[in-house]
Amino acid sequence: KSLSSGLTAMEKELAEYKCNTNEAIQLKLVRFPEDLEDENTTFNPEYSHQVFGDDEVAFGYKGLKILLYYIAGNLSTLFRVEYTSKVNEKFDCVEADDVESKIREIIPPGFCTNTDDFVSLLEKEVNFKPFGTLLHTYSVHNEEAGEDIAYQIYKADMTCPGFREYHERLQTFLMWFIETASFIDVDDERWNYFLVFEKYNKDGATLFATVGYMTVYNYYVYPDKTRPRVSQMLILPPFQGEGHGAQLLETVHRYYMSSPTVLDITAEDPSENYVKLRDFVLVKLCQDLLCFSPGKLMQGFSQEMVTEAQQKLKINKQHTRRVYEILRLRATDMGDAEQSRSYRLDVKRRLIGPYKKKQRELAKMRRCLRPEELMNQLNQIDINMQHEQLEESFQRLVSDYRRVLERLAQA
Repeated sequence: KSLSSGLTAMEKELAEYKCNTNEAIQLKLVRFPEDLEDENTTFNPEYSHQVFGDDEVAFGYKGLKILLYYIAGNLSTLFRVEYTSKVNEKFDCVEADDVESKIREIIPPGFCTNTDDFVSLLEKEVNFKPFGTLLHTYSVHNEEAGEDIAYQIYKADMTCPGFREYHERLQTFLMWFIETASFIDVDDERWNYFLVFEKYNKDGATLFATVGYMTVYNYYVYPDKTRPRVSQMLILPPFQGEGHGAQLLETVHRYYMSSPTVLDITAEDPSENYVKLRDFVLVKLCQDLLCFSPGKLMQGFSQEMVTEAQQKLKINKQHTRRVYEILRLRATDMGDAEQSRSYRLDVKRRLIGPYKKKQRELAKMRRCLRPEELMNQLNQIDINMQHEQLEESFQRLVSDYRRVLERLAQA
């Protein structure tokens, strides 16, 4: 008995040496020396499972702090691990996780380990300039500062001096903010990089801070076209919710729109938030096309819409269909029974497409399956459930579409 109670006491004590890595990791984008001490400039990861495992826990420390501070513009890095006590100071047989080497795997070498070195790098930041070609300048009114802040979007590539090293530092943020992040092969020349910077003042000089970025891969389409595919997009947390994502996506679309060899733009495995952002940007771009006039919207989805959106705006068929549904919702009086019924049927007909395909596959199976196997297959597809699911999908879609239209009305 004493043995088991001894174990639980030890287990209890060891449990105190567990830290949630999303809380332990402290990120900063530093502009001024005083930012180092200011807790308001600290932010934490949304994810750390790719570095610390699914439970996002580091074992072996009390009061663990993993400091990853970046200079706002060129992202020179300070990396330090701090803690109040470590498990092997108390228990000989127990090993603490090697937190440092896990972080070193994702951040490039050449980081600072003490604050003084970092602060002296901060003084050189005035020399940092954005990479590549300026594509777009815009401003956002900042309530706190009571003024408009200027932002710029650049297109860069690996031939820009210093960009390769900068990109290595920048991409480490993906690990903390994109659930299934991976680093890209920068030696492949088909990657394009689009970067957002904020202009800010420091001691009378104009400096640049990194806001976010997007990587796009140019797929070859036979015989002489390309199909750019958005791979990663990240607006850093201190800048989220200010409309930078929409500015970036629209700028990238406009960049490719001017190229005759581009067919249309797609995205790799888009997140829900990205789809909402894309809906907004594409509807904004499309709403003035003639093929989307209210009269034409009421006649249904047409090849004309597909052709015009692809040729003028590089939007693919699937995305054009969503744009049509959103704009048709705006043109529809949902209080009118006939109009709303017609809209509902139109959207549901698209939603039921995958089910229909499944039905066709079943018909094929019927010809070659034994009856009991067929029963198993059929049980998976219950007609009533389909109707309920369909209605749910429709309602969810409409509420997403309404949010896009609200944002459009405010733009």
